[in-house]
Amino acid sequence: MSVLQKAQPPDLSATALVGEELAAEARDQRRHRLERILQVAVFVVVVGGWEGSVRLGWVDAFFFGQPSGIAATIWRWVTRGTSQGPLWQHVAVTVEETVMAFAIGVVIGVIAGFALGRNRTLAAVFGPYVRMGNAIPRVILGSIFIIWLGLGMASKVALGVTLTFFIVFFNAFQGVREVDLNLVNNARILGAGPRQLSFDVMFPSALGWITSSLHTSFGFALVGAVVGEFLGATRGLGYLVAAAQGAFNTNGVFAAMVILSVVALIADALVTRLETRLTPWRPAAQRPGP
Repeated sequence: MSVLQKAQPPDLSATALVGEELAAEARDQRRHRLERILQVAVFVVVVGGWEGSVRLGWVDAFFFGQPSGIAATIWRWVTRGTSQGPLWQHVAVTVEETVMAFAIGVVIGVIAGFALGRNRTLAAVFGPYVRMGNAIPRVILGSIFIIWLGLGMASKVALGVTLTFFIVFFNAFQGVREVDLNLVNNARILGAGPRQLSFDVMFPSALGWITSSLHTSFGFALVGAVVGEFLGATRGLGYLVAAAQGAFNTNGVFAAMVILSVVALIADALVTRLETRLTPWRPAAQRPGP
């Protein structure tokens, strides 16, 4: 029998499966390389066309700025600072306001969304007020917060919280409502109490909904901080935008926007890592974001 076993041909199905996996990995690598090349190509076309249009006189640099001037402005800010102080101080203030608004908004949104999703009476009582609050224009709230809390960090954090809260709240609320009832009933049959149902069944089931809102909510927290600084502040990237706008410095406005974009990209990468840690079972293809 051992001789016959040795004489048997190798498992062709296993070999074919390994070959398909290798081919799939090769296709993914080629696709990723193509995506990176296309990303660079889009950047070169847009920025190069912008720069060329200015140099050829088709576009007025005073109104539309110039990529080379924007790069020179960023380099000057990095090496010599801005006229309003060192660049790192403005970046640090905006990042601090954003992180505080994000953390507070996420915590309050998860708690409120979970509570209203779990309790239909609370949802019926507070639901209309939540929808009314979500309909209020945030720019108006920014002005009110500046009147109430002054030009310091508190007014920017408050505005960022109002933007972050509603995104996280609605996702947490819907996540609790979408929990599989069969899973809940099975847990009750096994003797799970209300506390165990909440923290061992419903919250883990809603965690995917909650984490999917983190990318958007952090972006809105950053928007809230910058808009608050633009309305009135003494530090921050939004303050730099307002100062550059007041001086008709288009390159300065775009330079602050580029720095904001870099901060947002770094933050998005960190949020992605946090999401991966919180929901390791979730496939990468199902995670939000491009």
